[in-house]
Amino acid sequence: QVQLVDSGGGLVQAGGSLRLSCAASGSIFAINAMGWYRQAPGKQRELVATITSGGRTNYKDSVKGRFTISRDDDKNTVYLQMRSLKPEDTAVYYCYGHIVVRTGTLTPYDYWGQGTQVTVSS
Repeated sequence: QVQLVDSGGGLVQAGGSLRLSCAASGSIFAINAMGWYRQAPGKQRELVATITSGGRTNYKDSVKGRFTISRDDDKNTVYLQMRSLKPEDTAVYYCYGHIVVRTGTLTPYDYWGQGTQVTVSS
């Protein structure tokens, strides 16, 4: 019913920038929050940044000051502007959405994008 399509990953040298995008589509009643998680090989998936419907943001400590999450409500799209990238940022980045579906019960679910690879070389 709801799909998240994330994109924008690639290979970049340390100190470079990338901008990730994620568009949500489908039977959306409301989006409570969207954000980005990442998972490096052999590690747990971890929160990178989130933004709530009220505009509150939350960042992993190691990306504060370098990454900026933003949204375009008209397009149901969330962005992650990544600057001053470091090799330790290398991971698959997954778009996340906590989304209320257009059903009689207005049930919220967690949705995930397919992931986009970010590789930062030293």
